[in-house]
Amino acid sequence: MTHPLPQPLDVVARGPLTGSIAVPGDKSISHRALMFASLAVGTSRITGLLEGEDVLATAAAMRAMGATIERQDDGIWVVDGVGVGGLLQPATALEMGNSGTSTRLLMGLVSSHPITCTFTGDASLSGRPMGRVIEPLSQMGADIAASPGGKLPLMVRGICPAVPITYTLPVASAQVKSAILLAGLNTPGITTVIEPVATRDHSERMLTGFGAQLTVEETDQGRVISITGEAELTPQDIVVPGDPSSSAFWLVAASIVPGSDIVVRNVGLNPTRIGIVTALRMMGADITELDPRTVGGEPVADLRVRHAALTAIEVPADLAPSMIDEYPVLFVAAAFASGTTVARGAHELRVKESDRITTMRIALEACGVACEEFEDGMAITGSGGAAIRGGARVASKLDHRIAMSMVVAGLGSAEPITIDDISPVATSYPVFFRSLDALTGKGE
Repeated sequence: MTHPLPQPLDVVARGPLTGSIAVPGDKSISHRALMFASLAVGTSRITGLLEGEDVLATAAAMRAMGATIERQDDGIWVVDGVGVGGLLQPATALEMGNSGTSTRLLMGLVSSHPITCTFTGDASLSGRPMGRVIEPLSQMGADIAASPGGKLPLMVRGICPAVPITYTLPVASAQVKSAILLAGLNTPGITTVIEPVATRDHSERMLTGFGAQLTVEETDQGRVISITGEAELTPQDIVVPGDPSSSAFWLVAASIVPGSDIVVRNVGLNPTRIGIVTALRMMGADITELDPRTVGGEPVADLRVRHAALTAIEVPADLAPSMIDEYPVLFVAAAFASGTTVARGAHELRVKESDRITTMRIALEACGVACEEFEDGMAITGSGGAAIRGGARVASKLDHRIAMSMVVAGLGSAEPITIDDISPVATSYPVFFRSLDALTGKGE
């Protein structure tokens, strides 16, 4: 896949953020809604699906394997599934673009079906290791041939019946957990995943909603999740809550820009996803939950955020799994706090769309922020609420979260920050800049 031409952007301070916005649908839930609906027998409807490039890659892959997936004029997506065990041999390679979630979860699905799939991706995705997914799926009997380093392009030859396993996650990863559970859907017997550190539980919640036999037990070893194959999934109507990872950019932006007062509507507050809210509140952020409610089995609320003086903290390492995607923008919040924030326990940042630790350190240092890099995180000495220097050109490294995080940094910089390429933002948040304009009064 060829990446589009770079789209550089100069970000300048715009003054306070005010008003209210809704963030796009949760990316993790959107991926899973499409996959599980495609494995149900009958028609499912999905409201609020994130229509970013990553999720559209999942939709295209499920179509290629036999599901009928259509977007109606009212924005509701209608999915007619093929049933567990009914995936068809795709005619061509599955193009994953930039989506690691699509790749790892679909590898799991394919592994227990009698089909062979080749997975390809863009330059960023092709540089990300898949070994931690290959290992357990190979134990289940799948034959996986990867490029050197366990990277894309790779080929998965599924096996049916696959072998049920009990697997302890060596590193906290919801994607690896989900890949194993999805392989277990079409595997006779009980497939078990043990996670010593809890990760986001959207797969467990949604699989249960679709009718899978799934149990979750808290033990001294950690959470033990077991799924019974060969499952029969029943179609569902799903409402996707707003993505907490997307809302994080606005929580930080409003916190650091004086005079800001915003409401971010319909934010999913799954306990396994809101580490960023916890961390920001520890730093002194003014975040209030309005109208808490349950949508599609997930806790949701509107979040009011007002500018506040942030104070440095030592981020608890056990928060890492519940905010792993939000570390780049947390680093930005730390750049404006008083004192030195230490954030560790985030080894997984090294193998995201970019090496998010090194990439953010280089970007922040270029903008005048003092940073110290560790293998699993960073220490960042903040400005005490004053504007950071800015005035630098920074690299997004084809990483949507790096690009958006540095846009937020630019809103509090004395001099413009030039981001070399903002095109990756479309993978997860296509209307990000429209929302920015709305909150800063720059829209029509």
